[in-house]
Amino acid sequence: MSGGVVGGHRGFGAGAQRAIALGLMAALATPWLREALEATMTRHMLMQFPLVMLAGALLAAPADGRLRAHIARWNAHGIAGLVFCAVALAVLMIPRVLDLAVRDVWVECAKGGALVACGAALRLSWRTAGAIVQGFFLGNVVPMSIAIGQLYVDSPLRLCNAYQLDDQQRLGAWLTGSAATLGVLWLLGIGWRMIRSDGDAP
Repeated sequence: MSGGVVGGHRGFGAGAQRAIALGLMAALATPWLREALEATMTRHMLMQFPLVMLAGALLAAPADGRLRAHIARWNAHGIAGLVFCAVALAVLMIPRVLDLAVRDVWVECAKGGALVACGAALRLSWRTAGAIVQGFFLGNVVPMSIAIGQLYVDSPLRLCNAYQLDDQQRLGAWLTGSAATLGVLWLLGIGWRMIRSDGDAP
């Protein structure tokens, strides 16, 4: 959720970003890559999810000023976009949804659409949200991810029929660590900006 992903990469124009997004989405839709990424819970949630969201973020680059102004009217301070992301990610982390996504092509398509929308919403919302709204968003997503990760680690039963218990526990450990790291990195970024702001003050 760094500025380079959410805010856009200054090294690529809108057309190039859109082309990269479409190419990435086409690659992720190929059966062999989809099967490789969904072969384990860890790759499914911690590799496929972010890659599809990255495609959505890049796809949002061509939004012109008029479209962005229209979006801003219902997405004041990025609140609507970030709330959508939090709800969508919470649903997609449900074990039953992961199971259905592997087995049902329509659920897989819905999952992909939701993740693309999450990536686009993050890009259009993150910078306008500011530190307070960002903190509220991460204050919900990070603890939720840690709680789900611990559930995966501690559960003596397989929560996803498509995956083995050891795979489930491995994902739980990675999900917990990744969520905690994300929260710490955001706090460090906020602290760094405050230090720089104090240093620039007369």
